[in-house]
Formats: sequence, C-alpha cells, structure tokens
Amino acid sequence: MDESRQAFVTLTTNDEYAVGAYVLGKSLRRVKTTRRMVVLLTKDVSQAKQDQLASVWDDLIMIEPLNSGDKETLTLLKRPELGVTLSKLRAWSLVQFTKCVFLDADTLVMQNVDDLFEREEISAAPDIGWPDCFNTGVFVYVPSLDTYSKLLTFAESKGSFDGGDQGLLNDYFNWWSTRSIANHLPFTYNMVSNVCYSYAPAYKRFGSDVKIVHFLGAIKPWQHFYNTEAKQVKLLTNARYSGADEKFIQLWWDCYTEDRVTVNVEGAVGGASPMKISSGASMSWANEGQRRVSWETNGKAEVHGADSSDQIMSKIQSKIDNSPPPQR
Repeated sequence: MDESRQAFVTLTTNDEYAVGAYVLGKSLRRVKTTRRMVVLLTKDVSQAKQDQLASVWDDLIMIEPLNSGDKETLTLLKRPELGVTLSKLRAWSLVQFTKCVFLDADTLVMQNVDDLFEREEISAAPDIGWPDCFNTGVFVYVPSLDTYSKLLTFAESKGSFDGGDQGLLNDYFNWWSTRSIANHLPFTYNMVSNVCYSYAPAYKRFGSDVKIVHFLGAIKPWQHFYNTEAKQVKLLTNARYSGADEKFIQLWWDCYTEDRVTVNVEGAVGGASPMKISSGASMSWANEGQRRVSWETNGKAEVHGADSSDQIMSKIQSKIDNSPPPQR
C-alpha cells in the first residue's frame, strides 16, 4: 500500500466554502494524517482564499464546475446551491491516486481517520433523512477515468432525484444498501452535528467515538457570531439547539482561530457582509434578512444529558488539545 498515492479530497466552488475547506484542512493536520490532502476548486475562489488553502492543503487543483441545471428539483429542495455540487464527480478523475476519501467542506475531523483507506469503494455512512441512501459528505472511492465517464453519462441520461450529487451517486451505486455491510461506515465517521435532537441517549453512549462531524443544513459554522476576546461563539439565531451542536460549532471556531494573531477573512461571500473579526468584537456573516434556518435548527426536542454531553465534548477536546501542532 503506497500511502503517497492516497488522498483526502474536498471541493469548494466559492469563497464561503473555502473557509470551511481551510478549517477542514487544519483539522486533518491536527489529527496527524499521513495522506495527501487535495482541494478541488473553481475560478470563483479568490486568490486570497487560494493562498489561505495552500497554507494547509498539499494540492490545489482547478476544475471547471458542473451543474445539474435541474431547477425544478432544486427549487423543491429549497437548496439551489446544491446543483453545483455535481462538480464533486470530478473527484473520480484524480487518477494520480489509487484511493481517496472525499470530505465535504462543511465537515470537521475530530480524530485520525486514516483507517478509512482500508475500506473499499464505495464506503459511506447512512443518511439520517433516508438511511437506505448513503450521505455523500464522507465517502471512500477509487479514482477511475472509466467510472468518471460512466458517471457523466449517467448524470446526462438519468439526472439526479434530488438535483445534487447525493441523488446521483446513490442511483449509480444503487447496490450500496444491500450488497455488504462492509460498505457501511459507522455513523461516527459522518455524524450530523445536531443529532442529539433525534437520539440523545445514543450520543451519550457513543459521542466520545465521533471521528468526523458534519454541519449539515443551510447554516454553517462560519455564519455564526464569534467574539475573539472571549473566544466564544454566539449562535446566529434564537432557534433551539441541542447543546452538543453549539459545542461542535465552538470547536470549529477554535480550530479556525488557532495560531491566527489577526482573524480577518476579507471579501463579501454569497451577497453577505464581509467577515471581519477583531479583538473584542463579534461578527455576523450574513445580514438578518439573508439568514436561513435549516430544518435541523427548528426542532423542539428537549435537551437531555447536558452534563454527559459536556463530559463527552471535554474528552474530544482534550484529544485535540493534547496533539502538538502539525509539522509541514
């Protein structure tokens, strides 16, 4: 097994998700991955963000975006930005690598996950919305020009039932739910950050095993308020959170601000106000009228086991804090 020909891969098509990719890269460094780290990006990512990504990731590869153009389905989903995620198919063209693990830019790696490279294509965790489908935020795959060509043909002829990459890939790899449990990753490799809404006892039992957190939904960690003086996150809305969700958002910001004397992400993103943070000030990514609240942040479930959640998160945080800074 040639580890130099294995890679973690992510994708960003704009400056907003470039911030997420930057933090994802930092989190991979913190857990001391030994694999190559690759970002696929489009021309809409500014040079400033490219420079930031290059400070963490090994390779930046420019690609042309793909878009489903399925406006009716995307409107139904109320997530029109997902169309461009078909650009994720470009990941199969990275044939300089023998095996890759794709990570969405809105994920955060909590513990070393190099063991994923022992898995076969396609290995992924069940989606919480429909567990017979796999979630495409984290998956193991084998680059292949043949597979890439077949995926493009499939996209052109069949489309995607949800307008994005997840519907397409689940139809293409339609054997995933039935062929072998070996292709099913444990939920700890792709845990939705607010999972405590639906199954708090399981989080209490297994939370310390979480390896990758996925900030699923329209609101992302970088859209919340952050006070650099207090080093504290203030959630964007008054919606009820699970408790653990806020802690993971805090961990994301701790990773973002680590080793940064001045935090200043320049430029407006997605029509939002520029993200500029200075000591003693809080920030908001978007104007009030532009703030979108996903279904995950509108739940009404009570929070259970808060103290236990605190203990779990303390354990995870201690693992991160005890890791020395990555050497590059």
